[in-house]
Amino acid sequence: MSTDLGLPALTAQGFAEPSPTAAALLLLGRGTDPESERGVDCPGDLPAASDPGLVERAHVAREKLGDRAFVLGHHYQRDEVIQFADVTGDSFKLARDAAARPDAEYIVFCGVHFMAESADILTGPGQRVILPDLAAGCSMADMATDQQVDEAWEVLTDAGVADATVPVSYMNSSAAIKGFTGRHGGTICTSSNAKKALDWAFTQGEKVLFLPDQHLGRNTAVLELGQSLDDCVLFDPHKPGGGLTPQQLRDATMILWKGHCSVHGRFSLDSVLDVRDRIPGVNVLVHPECRHEVVTAADHVGSTEYIIKMLDAAPAGSSWAIGTELNLVRRLALAHPDKTIVFLDRTVCFCSTMNRIDLPHLVWSLESLARGEVVNQITVDSETAHFARVALDQMLALPG
Repeated sequence: MSTDLGLPALTAQGFAEPSPTAAALLLLGRGTDPESERGVDCPGDLPAASDPGLVERAHVAREKLGDRAFVLGHHYQRDEVIQFADVTGDSFKLARDAAARPDAEYIVFCGVHFMAESADILTGPGQRVILPDLAAGCSMADMATDQQVDEAWEVLTDAGVADATVPVSYMNSSAAIKGFTGRHGGTICTSSNAKKALDWAFTQGEKVLFLPDQHLGRNTAVLELGQSLDDCVLFDPHKPGGGLTPQQLRDATMILWKGHCSVHGRFSLDSVLDVRDRIPGVNVLVHPECRHEVVTAADHVGSTEYIIKMLDAAPAGSSWAIGTELNLVRRLALAHPDKTIVFLDRTVCFCSTMNRIDLPHLVWSLESLARGEVVNQITVDSETAHFARVALDQMLALPG
């Protein structure tokens, strides 16, 4: 059984698939957005999504490429793409998996732009990282540009706190922001090791500038480091001085960038209360990119990998409401038919840019590579890559 959009319809309580409207098509990456920063067009002719031979064409191109190509699939990708991935995982795991395959000429990254940049930074000079659709960006990563962050650092300098501030940047950031972090003695973190990164940062300085996700920074500082909400201030790059006074910057220990994930940021406290009313005894499991009031109302909080492992270990018959991207929640529900697994919210919440990587784009990129045409290569300039690598290496050197 499927919906009008070709999506599997689940009988599990709590799912609501999008209707075939223009908005739903855009969420699924099948519409166009002229305001997109990276644009939406691919060079060359994409095969039609209705082509019944797409799966076979993908298999043929994949077979022709053999070990020359290594296909990475992020957990939030559609099933039609995941089926062709050599490995699946979160953003940093996939970048490290790519680095562990130095013989692969092409790294085909089915994810979003910042992930492909990280893969380019970590792989060898003879490898080429391919992003099947250049419009697959990340709204959160785009909320912090290098110019904005440089200007913010000048504000911190003018307030007399820059020398005492250590930047900690989430993996979900551009190469330019990772490079800024490395130049200023900071580190990168993931949602799994954010506490370790902040513990380390506070041994290096008195304050942290946390980029670009305010929610992960706030949740980690308050719930895991024991700081108070008053210790955290929100720096808005669209306001003079970040919307903060010099004294507020001096008093704060966590300077949070005003950025968020468009997927996780839409879950609300009402979502948690509603699902508890509908499913007595339900376990609410959410990602730390969710808002603070959602995280504090949940039963369990953790990264994508944590969510997967938690459900793998959950007893049969247990009920779970998951606050993360819908493609992953649906996949987990299908993988665990002995458990009730529902989407935390009543409305659909796809990662719209991740969903731009669909089967037509994957087939187009694989067929192009198979005939010797390199398309959509992602490259990071050498200086940015150097300092981004400094920040990434600092993360790898964190205790534990």
